Amino acid sequence: MNTLVCLEPGLFAYQQHPHPTVQPGQALIRIRRIGICGTDLHAFQGTQPFFSYPRVLGHELAGELLDAGGAEGFAAGEAVTFIPYFNCGHCIACRRGLPNCCASIKVFGVHADGGMTDVVAVPADKLVHGEGLSYDELALVEPLAIGAHGVRRAAVEPGEFVLVVGAGPIGLGVMEFARIAGARVIALDINEQRLAFCREKLGVAHTINALTPDVAAQLADITHGDMPTVVIDATGSQKAILGAFPYLAHGGRFVLVGLQKGDISFSHPEFHKREATLMSSRNATRADFEHVIASMKQGLVQPTTYITHRVRFEEVKAEFAQWLDPATGVIKAMVELG
Repeated sequence: MNTLVCLEPGLFAYQQHPHPTVQPGQALIRIRRIGICGTDLHAFQGTQPFFSYPRVLGHELAGELLDAGGAEGFAAGEAVTFIPYFNCGHCIACRRGLPNCCASIKVFGVHADGGMTDVVAVPADKLVHGEGLSYDELALVEPLAIGAHGVRRAAVEPGEFVLVVGAGPIGLGVMEFARIAGARVIALDINEQRLAFCREKLGVAHTINALTPDVAAQLADITHGDMPTVVIDATGSQKAILGAFPYLAHGGRFVLVGLQKGDISFSHPEFHKREATLMSSRNATRADFEHVIASMKQGLVQPTTYITHRVRFEEVKAEFAQWLDPATGVIKAMVELG
């Protein structure tokens, strides 16, 4: 099989890998679409935590099911996606129904080789029905599920002001599912082009450029002096995370969906007086995947709007580096196979 391998930061190579064979409990999927994720970009840059090289990237995937591996209700030939977080099933998190933060989790394309290839073998119990969605839509279920999970972690309530820091693909998903939960969304980013996308494509009423000197004053004006009761970071930028603590309302919740390598520090008195809650949001659960698919089918989310760039699999090596440059305007690059 033709497989794209990230040998080290900044270096890709196409290699021929053996076709996977059917193993008990494993399903085989012929890959048709690969969404390029921030994790893939960070891995290429060498800034992704919990990562080693060489690695086959790719975990935003959709394809044709070749062998269901005994998974009940699935049939060869149907369009599927899958949950790319492989958990152990017996650690404290798994026993408590939190497989997304399993103590020894293996994320496909991060801790284990992923989907930038022709055919993959995955645990059959991770399969997700396509429900009549297109391959493009199915490849976007996973990143949207990340956003949906972050919103669920925040326990967003109708009418709340939710500040989403970062208007990349994950941040856009957070905004979408905060809106679906009934929130009043505020988008904060340094890229004016992405803020315009939020306004024009997602209908976000309030957008703020983080480079302006009066962000806190703008937030106070929008929220009638209260400040946002939920702040969700989707940047993975230490500077953005640290800078957002003062934007949190008293009694508010700060959820970290983005991930960065450094430490987080903040004023204890300022945080304490707010009786604030700080939490992380890792991966997503099957319930989040199902919520995303149901929302797509109901027309509440139009995921293909995010696709700004398309390439064939054979073009990825040549095109990938440019997606690191904000000037290219990439929001979501989609790789096509077959």
